[in-house]
Amino acid sequence: MSKVTKEDALLYHSRGRHGKVEVIPTKPYNSQFDLSLAYTPGVAFPCLEIQKNPDDVYTYTAKGNLVAVISNGTAVLGLGDIGAMAGKPVMEGKGLLFKVFADVDVFDIEIDEKDPEKLIEICARIAPTFGGINLEDIKAPECFEVETRLKEMLDIPVFHDDQHGTAIISGAGLINALEITGKKIDEIRLVVCGAGAAAISCSRLYLSLGVRKENIVMVDSKGVVNSKRNDINRYKQEFMTDRDINTLAEAVRGADLFLGLSTANILTKEMLASMAANPIVFAMANPNPEISYEDAMATRDDLIFATGRSDYPNQINNVLGFPFIFRGALDVRASTINEEMKLAASKALADLAKEPVPEPVLKAYCVDRLSFGRDYIIPKPLDNRLISSVASAVARAAMETGVARQPITDWDAYAVSLDRRLSQHILKIGEISCF
Repeated sequence: MSKVTKEDALLYHSRGRHGKVEVIPTKPYNSQFDLSLAYTPGVAFPCLEIQKNPDDVYTYTAKGNLVAVISNGTAVLGLGDIGAMAGKPVMEGKGLLFKVFADVDVFDIEIDEKDPEKLIEICARIAPTFGGINLEDIKAPECFEVETRLKEMLDIPVFHDDQHGTAIISGAGLINALEITGKKIDEIRLVVCGAGAAAISCSRLYLSLGVRKENIVMVDSKGVVNSKRNDINRYKQEFMTDRDINTLAEAVRGADLFLGLSTANILTKEMLASMAANPIVFAMANPNPEISYEDAMATRDDLIFATGRSDYPNQINNVLGFPFIFRGALDVRASTINEEMKLAASKALADLAKEPVPEPVLKAYCVDRLSFGRDYIIPKPLDNRLISSVASAVARAAMETGVARQPITDWDAYAVSLDRRLSQHILKIGEISCF
């Protein structure tokens, strides 16, 4: 993959029509009659139908396929609190990914408000426009309160991708890494390096998968989150340990899994060498992981290693999740995205990685073969089977847990509809040159 330069990125965003997204009509507009139907006087009729039956909004408007990507710019990628306006390129990019991978329409909304109470109120008041809300780049711990409160207030899916996306994708990787190494999930010792939104959410999802809470040690910038400290917020307290350990080096000794959501180069070669046999390392700090791929591979030959980067094996990338999770949730008009739906997405991703990889995917990544194993524990983002695998699993879980308001009755027809969306909007991966 070619190195991305500042010049390339700025040119990409500024050339031609500025930015990365636009709004286009979906109905005819070539005659006066068309315009009279689209606006006045014809538009009054669907308005009155919706007034009589609010659910008709899904029939007569785009609400059912429209997601709000909302951010206040307080935790943008690895850039931190750069503000709502500076975060807009990221939110536009999220909209582009939603569209090309799952045909989900997006309005990106940047809100200049750091007060969580006011942010919650703003999001709740604009919610009638949307079929779902994707919260993005809102700093911890406020992000937990914002998402929790909005989920309680609204009857549409609210999903903070910085938390759950990483958890779902890494959860899939964990399921498969454990299968490869022969380790049991209820026996592994886990070190979580980082204690922000993604770290808390990953830890919670791993508990749902079967990790035992007493086997988790969380480490933040001040050391191990343990009972000796009096500076731990209520979210970190969920994972506070009573064990007499204080440093990352002490925590990783004998550990089976290192989950890195922190900063570059914090895991040394000596620390990695002290881990248990067949260690699993998810080093997901961006752009540079907690230990480099080269140092990790030079230190252990029994390692399963994943990062957030596309230039190394096992990329844990949120694009494997959010487009398809929302696709499935929207298609059954789910009132929420619950734990069962998230677990279904993880398991669907894990299962897909065990299937033979189609030729177009190999071509897109310029490789001769990919097969389930230490260097392939999760699918590639350009695998066009993701939409049918993950969206269907999420939709089924929504139905099974009673949060689907428009259940799917013909799964074959649903699969055809997903393929149709794929052919219209998703990347033509068979036509992609090596990159």
